[in-house]
Amino acid sequence: MILRPAQAGDAEAVAALWNPVIDGTAVTFTTTRKTPEGLAADFAARGPAFLLAEEEGRLLGFATFFAFRSGPGYARTLEHTILLAPEAQGRGVGRALMTALCAEARAQGAHSMMAGVSGENPAGLAFHAACGFREVARLPEVGFKFGRWMDLVLMQKFL
Repeated sequence: MILRPAQAGDAEAVAALWNPVIDGTAVTFTTTRKTPEGLAADFAARGPAFLLAEEEGRLLGFATFFAFRSGPGYARTLEHTILLAPEAQGRGVGRALMTALCAEARAQGAHSMMAGVSGENPAGLAFHAACGFREVARLPEVGFKFGRWMDLVLMQKFL
């Protein structure tokens, strides 16, 4: 397995991994599908803050960070997204991506990393806890998808 920054040529594979999660799960509250063009722009803007894990040319997953909130007072707090292909789960890929992502965030001067995890995603909550994140807030019924309200759990890790 190798970890590397995403490049424009990876956009279709990342969209193919991400869109089924958007369409069919409560892991993310968004309903807006990712496009290769939009992802390529994100890759260019984020550089080493958009990491891929691959093995023998196959995408195993990705992790990226971005501003937690706008404004200079929040500049050292970031939020992230991490997503693995089903066949990559339970193999240490997520932990490797999270370790590398947090190292990059530290190198860029970040103080903490936030995770916004669906209350309907117990595996995501357990993963983040195992990576050193702790629950700092549970926001009831702030997400709406599939005709129902869902809770958002905020987890934080100091870098």
